[in-house]
Amino acid sequence: MKGMHDKHCISEEPYDWETVMYGSEAESDGRPSGLGQHRRQGKLPPSIRANKQLELRVVKELLKLFPISAIHYELVMADVDRTSGRKNAKSGKGFSPVMVGQRQMLKWLSELTPVKTHQGWQKDGNGTSQLRNWLGLAKDKKNKSNQTPATHAVDGVTLAAFEFVEWKEWNTANAKHGNWQGTVEITLAPFAVIRRPPLSRRQLHLCLPTKGGKRRKYGGTVTRHGFRKGDLVLAEKSGITYKGWVSGDTKTQVSVSDGHWKRMGQFTAKKVQLLQQSTGLIVLPSTGLSKLTTQRN
Repeated sequence: MKGMHDKHCISEEPYDWETVMYGSEAESDGRPSGLGQHRRQGKLPPSIRANKQLELRVVKELLKLFPISAIHYELVMADVDRTSGRKNAKSGKGFSPVMVGQRQMLKWLSELTPVKTHQGWQKDGNGTSQLRNWLGLAKDKKNKSNQTPATHAVDGVTLAAFEFVEWKEWNTANAKHGNWQGTVEITLAPFAVIRRPPLSRRQLHLCLPTKGGKRRKYGGTVTRHGFRKGDLVLAEKSGITYKGWVSGDTKTQVSVSDGHWKRMGQFTAKKVQLLQQSTGLIVLPSTGLSKLTTQRN
């Protein structure tokens, strides 16, 4: 992305972390329950914390590669009681799972670099959807399971564009005026899906002992052939070479899976070559570039 702006950094009022309410922070009877109790104590459910830590890990890796001066973050404030489509639904205490952990994530990011927050729609005109429409970027909202730029990357590109353009308004005697100031150019870029290898923890206590009191191995990352689960390897079988990640082992073989963790086969350990030790991440680059071309006249 290339662009110019009359200000290098956009100033913003300090963000008051304590005033953000996520869902039903106060129950009607005053008793904490479930997820609400965790939020009151400043804790996150383990699964959500793991997802946020993955996002943070990716950001830290990008900071090592690029000179990032600011992060633009969309603050989701979804009232699912109104957007659920239920008949006669009124604004209530419902919340979206996307909202959980936002405050913690913003705190982590602010320790790395300045963070600027936006909402999907804003009265001042600087909402994510408002800039996305002006840029002419089409968003696929129908199927979130599609791993495509139009589904998962379009808002990220829009947020990055806020570093170069902003909506400004002014009033005259008879009317209110406004336009987008600054310039930005959307260019082709690589699109990749990053995930963690779905590894199980060791759970020997769940396995029944066999003869002699021994329990079969379950979970963990260690194999019997010097590899660890998640290692990137080359494996050869019947004259065909496969590239994938170690996902398991037997007494004489190593299981190799693709990026979606579907097993491609079991290979003789001697015919498996280590390319890279496990980093805890699986990066699946897409073929070609993102092709997020604008449709604006």
